[in-house]
Amino acid sequence: MDIQNVFKRYEIKFLLTTQEMNEIKTILMDYVNKDNYGRSNICNIYYDTSNNLLIRRSIEKPIFKEKFRIRSYGLAKPDTQVFVELKRKYKKTVYKRRISMEESQVMKYITSGYIPHSNTQISQEINYALSLYGGLIPKFFLSYEREAFYAKNDDNFRVTFDENILWRDYDLSLCSGIYGYKILPDNMAIMEIKTLYTIPLWMTQILSSYKLYKTSFSKCGNAYMNKLLLKKGA
Repeated sequence: MDIQNVFKRYEIKFLLTTQEMNEIKTILMDYVNKDNYGRSNICNIYYDTSNNLLIRRSIEKPIFKEKFRIRSYGLAKPDTQVFVELKRKYKKTVYKRRISMEESQVMKYITSGYIPHSNTQISQEINYALSLYGGLIPKFFLSYEREAFYAKNDDNFRVTFDENILWRDYDLSLCSGIYGYKILPDNMAIMEIKTLYTIPLWMTQILSSYKLYKTSFSKCGNAYMNKLLLKKGA
């Protein structure tokens, strides 16, 4: 599969035990292939306004919401290519735009809008978001171990499994290490279906046999709420 920079799809999340996850992975192998990244540590830095406008809006579940983040696959180094991503959700449809650049260039780009490569429609959309919110700042580091698959007969249909979801609100760099507070217990994971169209019958049958129902789960939202709880208990 080629690396995508533009996405439009539905994203449906399911909370399940690690035992259920492992069993479902085995069943899935008749229908899916591993994607380019296979199993990897995904690291993100989420940006927001000084008063957390984006995450507060997201928690309220509005018709439209958006997130701004940078992402690396594994720990980054200054010369690692990372993604600058603008993720929007309107009603049930997710739209994502991203550009890539070296990690060392990211901060200069976010603070000044300097583009270290040719100007594109995607970079213009990201620049507009940066301008609209008037100075986004790093708020959370979020990492998780992800295993990703795509359907053998439709590479637009993807299934991902996320474990060991960690967050922190300090040392906010993609180069600083994978550590932080846990969001889920060790025996729980998140399965996510990403599709442009409908869910195939074989996946529907798997969901039905395990009695899995979609859930609303935001990693960044949970990190924000956990931070509030920690401050309250301090």
